[in-house]
Amino acid sequence: MDRTGRVFGLVGCLLLVMLHGIACQVDYHAALTKSLLYFEGQRSGKLPDNNKLQRVQWRGDSALKDGADAGIDLVGGYYDAGDNLKLGFPMAFTITMLSWSQIEMGNQLKAKQELTNVLHAIKWGTDYLIKAHPKPEVLYAQIGEPDSDHGCWQRPEDMATPRTAFKIDDQHPGSDLAAETAAAFAAASIAFKNSDYQYSSKLLTHAKQLFDFACNHPGLYQGSIPSAGKVYPSSGYHDELLWAAAWLHRATNEKRYLDHVEQAEDVGGTRSEFSWDDKYVGAQILIARLVLEGKVENGGKWAACKSHAEEFICSCIQKGNTKVPQTPGGLLWFSSWDNIQYVATATFATIVYSNYLATKYGSLNCAAGNANPSDLIAFVKSQVDYILGSNPNNMSYMVGYGGNYPQRIHHRGASIISIKKDSTPVTCKGGYADWFNREAANPNVLDGAVVSPNENDGFSDERSNFQHGEPTTYNNGPLVGYNKNNFFSKHSNTKPVFHHLALRLSWI
Repeated sequence: MDRTGRVFGLVGCLLLVMLHGIACQVDYHAALTKSLLYFEGQRSGKLPDNNKLQRVQWRGDSALKDGADAGIDLVGGYYDAGDNLKLGFPMAFTITMLSWSQIEMGNQLKAKQELTNVLHAIKWGTDYLIKAHPKPEVLYAQIGEPDSDHGCWQRPEDMATPRTAFKIDDQHPGSDLAAETAAAFAAASIAFKNSDYQYSSKLLTHAKQLFDFACNHPGLYQGSIPSAGKVYPSSGYHDELLWAAAWLHRATNEKRYLDHVEQAEDVGGTRSEFSWDDKYVGAQILIARLVLEGKVENGGKWAACKSHAEEFICSCIQKGNTKVPQTPGGLLWFSSWDNIQYVATATFATIVYSNYLATKYGSLNCAAGNANPSDLIAFVKSQVDYILGSNPNNMSYMVGYGGNYPQRIHHRGASIISIKKDSTPVTCKGGYADWFNREAANPNVLDGAVVSPNENDGFSDERSNFQHGEPTTYNNGPLVGYNKNNFFSKHSNTKPVFHHLALRLSWI
């Protein structure tokens, strides 16, 4: 991803539910399938020989010597965006969100024959993160150097840039990175608990070790790895510690993780975003669930977390003390850089909370009036439909979906002919001359990649438009969740047509 010190945005997918014979014009199931295909297009390492496990046929093996400079096998994982870097901070957040989607919506994903694909997507990430955590207080955080990587335009199969491995350890801490990776392992351990208990237990062991590492050696990870600050600078680590503690409690039910929440210096207040850099909203929602279920008292920090989570959702649905701005066409507007990532996490937070409320037959008390679960669902549907083509530009911002979608996204692998069609190596600068500057559409369709319109609902379909046209794993991570069981609220007088498919990636 071509960026310097900028904040960017996380698979998501959509699932259509037809109720009472209501006709649908949007194929959410197709969007769900493509959302998960996107992760296969982002894979690094040795790809599966089985076509069922590697459905993106234009990709080939890449980065097979990652970790060699450090004497460790770090092959695998995901490229974060349209470049060829492997970056642990956004990768871990993506895995956390994918896992959360599976946890909340597993039965619905199974009904649509997508559960296996979600678990494969999670495991491709966790297998790599296990390799990256060879000792309790060692975690490899990054493969590749941003400056050299961004200076070249090469498909992953050809890249000739340095693949330096960077790590944190007890002498070079990174509480944000260690805690986010702990959250990913803890959430994934829940996702695999019923299908692979041994693997689930292994993930939980890594989660506990990394949480202790994060707590015992405080510090920002870019202080230990300065180049990380050029691409994904962390604004603090207290949110990751809260997030990880909430996930570890959900995975273990151990009181010590609740104690961490209760002893936290602060719980974030009401946030203006939920992102790879700011996890407070996610942690607050997990804690609010405990309040709703009566597992903690409705007072103190517990009540504060619930209140802050609800105020964020109220602001998104335009009923809060403050309101998240919207484009003229109705899309939530958070940032001029990769705005879709924030829309994805906001809709994910909203749909998950609507599920929690529906379970308890509750409603959301916003400053501008109450909102019941069906109101939250209707809001999510409006955002998802916008992304899939119901917008002033009549464009689907999910590549490969619909008849009108971006053709020249900012993505090296998609923009250069497949190595399986032409194995002639693409050089660092030759890629710019021969492929980046071409007017033609990208030769490879990166199904499921999600990009962003601008604040005026427009989109410049040019490879140079990395500000809006570069897809990321964390755009999709929160867009993979759906639940039809609580689709109708007993307190609702409306008939919503959809519920949602949560992830790293959250769709109705």
